[in-house]
Amino acid sequence: MSMRTKVLGLVDVMMRVPPVLVIDEILKIGMGLPTRFYPDTSPPQSPVAEDVGFLADADTPGAAAEAFAALKAFFGLGDEAQSSMTPTASPLEQTIDNASKKAMTNGMLSTGFNSLMSELSHDETLADVLSITTVKFMICLFGFLSAACIFMLWTRHLVMVYMFLTSLGLTFLSYWSNVSALALMEQSPCILEDLMSLNTTRLLDSGGVIMSLAPHVMAQWFMGMLFAYIHLGPRYELLQKSMPIIFTSPILIAMLPLPPHVVQLLPAIAGTTPVILTLVTMMCSAMEASRTVYNGYQYAMNFVSNFGLSALIENEWQRLNVPNVLRVFWTIRIIQGGYALAIADSNEPLQLFPAIEKLLVDGCETLTAVLGMTGVISMICHYIGRGFQWFLMTYDNDEEKSLGTVSAVLFYILALQTGLTSLSPEKRFVRLCRNLCLLMTALLHFLHNIVSPILMSLSAARNPSRKRHARALTVCAFLVVTPVSLLYYLWLQRSISTWLLAVTAFSVEVIVKVLVSLATYTLFLLDARRQFFWEKLDDYLYYVRAFGNSVEFCFGILLFINGAWILVFESAQNATGGAIRAIMMCIHAYFNIWCEARAGWSVFMKRRSAVHKISSLPEATPAQLQAFDDVCAICYQEMYSAKITRCRHFFHGVCLRKWLYVQDRCPLCHEIMMYTDKAEENVPDAEPAEADQAERVYPRDDANNAGSTRRSPERSVPAEASEASTTASTSNSALVYAESIVEAAAAAAEARTASVSSSSSNASYITASNQPPTPSATSAAAAVATAAASSTTHIFRVTQDQQ
Repeated sequence: MSMRTKVLGLVDVMMRVPPVLVIDEILKIGMGLPTRFYPDTSPPQSPVAEDVGFLADADTPGAAAEAFAALKAFFGLGDEAQSSMTPTASPLEQTIDNASKKAMTNGMLSTGFNSLMSELSHDETLADVLSITTVKFMICLFGFLSAACIFMLWTRHLVMVYMFLTSLGLTFLSYWSNVSALALMEQSPCILEDLMSLNTTRLLDSGGVIMSLAPHVMAQWFMGMLFAYIHLGPRYELLQKSMPIIFTSPILIAMLPLPPHVVQLLPAIAGTTPVILTLVTMMCSAMEASRTVYNGYQYAMNFVSNFGLSALIENEWQRLNVPNVLRVFWTIRIIQGGYALAIADSNEPLQLFPAIEKLLVDGCETLTAVLGMTGVISMICHYIGRGFQWFLMTYDNDEEKSLGTVSAVLFYILALQTGLTSLSPEKRFVRLCRNLCLLMTALLHFLHNIVSPILMSLSAARNPSRKRHARALTVCAFLVVTPVSLLYYLWLQRSISTWLLAVTAFSVEVIVKVLVSLATYTLFLLDARRQFFWEKLDDYLYYVRAFGNSVEFCFGILLFINGAWILVFESAQNATGGAIRAIMMCIHAYFNIWCEARAGWSVFMKRRSAVHKISSLPEATPAQLQAFDDVCAICYQEMYSAKITRCRHFFHGVCLRKWLYVQDRCPLCHEIMMYTDKAEENVPDAEPAEADQAERVYPRDDANNAGSTRRSPERSVPAEASEASTTASTSNSALVYAESIVEAAAAAAEARTASVSSSSSNASYITASNQPPTPSATSAAAAVATAAASSTTHIFRVTQDQQ
């Protein structure tokens, strides 16, 4: 990317920031609507008490009691002392109080309800309040929609809008400057007399009127030239050249001896010309603006019909460069708040931590501010992932690419479902810290998803680089120590709450996942040191992963119960957050509980069925293995033990069991491997002489076994000891490759899709189950798996010859 492209991109981002600032200011005043009916009469909570309640949710029993008391007072069901209004009540509060007393007297559902509504409709105070509120809301809504439309314009249209606004602003700025200059001239002697009398003493005085008017004249001349250059109205040559003179004319004409009332009209007369040009521009651009909006609508409809709504959103997201715009907006907002704190008149010196707390609280005051903070957090998480990726010496990881996006979505959903923008500043800071803590635990999960494949590849590939092993193990140690330290501090310093239970569940889940990855990594390393094929490896891996998935499933149920408790008992005052939490709970219940339970049970049943089928097959005797003198057609490794199918093919028992996860047909001839009514045919004759067994020819697929190197497992010639050791050292990698072949076939047969991450009570997401693939009995799976196995034959043989 060239420097010119980067600069133009930065300019485009900066041009889209002002509309976001306008939207933020409109949201800051609540769209002109009253934000609350009653003032917050609760005493301010001390910092110590707020710190003690850090873990307690905002909707504590005391807060619920206060809300219930306020509800009773609103409907007139409480004591008169509780429902009495303060002397400083607003007109709207007095009206509501009158309505409450009327409801208490007649009842909301009594016959006096109609008279109550009639009284409210004739209440002048309420009518005035509603009329003012309606006007404010309509103005704010118009400003909000205008700013949103300007934000979404194409760059060339955006430049035209800014040129129009700049010309309009220059007109008002010129008027203000002329008024200020005429005020200075009114209080000073006549400048024309000094010029005609050549009174240099007064003219050259540094504090005189001439020196005071010089900046105004220069500014007016510059504003006239700039207006002539950027205005979008008719461009007549004479008018363009005379524009600086028109802007400066009030100051020049005011030097003449004119009546005061005429001098006061000079700024308005000079501003008439640019105002007329601006009005002409508006009238000429109205049709073009409406045409642009209509063309944009047609473009969006055509794009949706051709590519879908998600593609349109993604395309517009990239075109508008929304993440960078939000980051720049939030940075400007924080810099503005920091500057206001720095120049504030205060006898006490500015303290760092209270200032940071104030900036963070103001940084999530509105929805747009939360979006800006989300963009900054997304960038931070992205670079954290890049840092760990660099430390692990890996440069191609999809998990790291999605880390920033998933973190941003998670943080914003947490902010919405906890009602972050509607809380008071003290409670908002506490809730923000809790959300960031939950985000940190989620970040640990994402980091584990980065390091886990690296551990598996290092152990399965027999990577001799100790440096890469040490780096991966260091990250695993970090992922264990960090949640343990966090839980120790939280349980030691804070009281139990629903939020603490959620953080504990996420942290323990991270620890269990890391331990499962380390156990798998250790099993593969142990297998690499073995000289013979380790048939129990698959069982041990299954038990370890089943334990990890069971723990994750139990914590998923715990988080669902915890979220249900929060939804029922702690989200009554936040309707929007409660609705979002309910949706997240439904997603969590389906993907993280139901789908995981169904998949786990399916894997368990398929595995049990495969074990039962394998146990029914006969075991090959050493004489049969010597006579067969070939490798397993699934993993291409020598067979020291094997199972014999009814079609007389030899396979490792563990390899055949993995194949049975996919289908019940033979990997070589695709014949059904067993019939219940022909089980006796599967038992081979074990009594023939060794000469007969040596001459026996077993049918097998020549396309797969023709070029295989024949070795007898009973050879003990010293010259081939090193070759046997080399073959044994490659057994594990071939087994892992065979597992990938079977899993690929299962994926093609079942078309299993990965579950999408989602938040529950305080963010929940789906992790990979790492279970064996779901079996399928379709012939398409057999074709895919066989083709994959055949395509790897040459690769394995080349590797074997090189070794």
